[in-house]
Amino acid sequence: MAVPELVLSTEPVTASDAELIVLGATRGPDGAAVLAASDADFPGLGALLPLVGVTGAADEFRRLGPVAGVAAPVAVVGLGPAATRESLRSAAGVVGRLASGIGSLALALPVADAGEAEVVLEAAASGAYAFLEYRTGALETKRPPRRIVLHLAAQLADDGIVARAASTATATHTVRDLVNTPASDLYPESFVARARELAEGLPVEFEVLADEQLVEGGYGGIAAVGKGSARGPRLAVVRYSPAGAAKHLAIVGKGITFDSGGLSLKPPASMPTMKYDMTGAATALAVVLEAARRQLPVKVSAWLCLAENMPSGSALRPGDVLRTWNGTTVEVTNTDAEGRLVLADGLAAAAAENPELLVDLATLTGAAKIAMGERTTAVIGDDEAVQAVLRAARASDEPMWPMPLPPELRSVLDSEIADLANAKPGHTAGGMLVAGHFLRTFVGTAGGDGPGARIGWAHLDLAGPAYNSGGAYGGVGKGPTAVAVRTMLALTAELAEA
Repeated sequence: MAVPELVLSTEPVTASDAELIVLGATRGPDGAAVLAASDADFPGLGALLPLVGVTGAADEFRRLGPVAGVAAPVAVVGLGPAATRESLRSAAGVVGRLASGIGSLALALPVADAGEAEVVLEAAASGAYAFLEYRTGALETKRPPRRIVLHLAAQLADDGIVARAASTATATHTVRDLVNTPASDLYPESFVARARELAEGLPVEFEVLADEQLVEGGYGGIAAVGKGSARGPRLAVVRYSPAGAAKHLAIVGKGITFDSGGLSLKPPASMPTMKYDMTGAATALAVVLEAARRQLPVKVSAWLCLAENMPSGSALRPGDVLRTWNGTTVEVTNTDAEGRLVLADGLAAAAAENPELLVDLATLTGAAKIAMGERTTAVIGDDEAVQAVLRAARASDEPMWPMPLPPELRSVLDSEIADLANAKPGHTAGGMLVAGHFLRTFVGTAGGDGPGARIGWAHLDLAGPAYNSGGAYGGVGKGPTAVAVRTMLALTAELAEA
């Protein structure tokens, strides 16, 4: 779905021809709403808010209808105790998400500078999302706004505010569209076809390996996980390589288009959302495409490790041993710990290109969700790389937290017959960290001369925050959140400027 048209305007919002004007309100110390707009522009409106139950609380959105002297109906969105960048992001997201059926919006929020203006536009556009591909009937009331105008008190120097906001929102919508698509329609082969469609007109190149090519190329993890499905696995590498780029960011994405658990079958209640197990690959793809669209002076490669994990007579069995791309052998003790197997191939092959920074994105472990909750992403890896990710996350208002790799947990992966096992049956302590140790085997040595990331490697476990199964918040409704898109775009831009 296309993002709304975004506009900055210094025209008085009271004269807007939008279908809905949205004002911000904070929640005062006494619990009463305080309208952020001028009383002169909206006389008496502030005093009306308590009478209609408006409190200014975060996530509050109330349509008030016609207001005297104003050309369009008015709504109020809550900013919480104060108008901060974070509260503006949340409020703008709420407006985009809840103003369905409205063709055009005019926002009059207390924006202080160009950075906040970009945040508001991007959040409103990202929140203005609906997945309607499989719905029938009258859909106009479900469609998000097509045009969003942010009204400012003074002119800002537009150094790409609108373009960057639209770009980030486009990446967010791309990830949500891919994750929302049923696994019956989005599987490794069709994922690659969709990627090519999305990349049309952009300066990127594709390298795609399928079936026997994976086996012949030594990609034993991807080939083994995908062999249980009638729809074969793929490794797709999407490369953006602008002339003169001095740095290379490699992003490896877990792309399990459906995860049944394989022969280590998941319980039925755990399966309906398992189409989301390709979020990492969707995010990696969206980031490389937006880097190309923005013409950033940095090389970006997205390694999409795509497979369906299905049970069948040809499926990977517990007890099997496979050989990954870098020659490491792995005893498979749990076929539902498959994400790390496909990432092993992608990480090793990407690391061999000596990128300045290597990041993998994966909905990897249920342990991450237990440890971190449903809104915070765990970050594991080499210190410098982890800190780079965390800086980008802070700049993007995405909650992420560093996690350790305790050395004593490495022995959990010991195998009697192979170099390592992919899991230890019955072992539950530190599952997210054990998975980190497994991945660390395949990224080389940070700062080393041989194959491996020269600056280092960071792993983002997206299992908790990638899919919102609870109530809506900010610009996030139920379903895929597109978490880490903003962080990865900020990280890409930082590397481009380094």
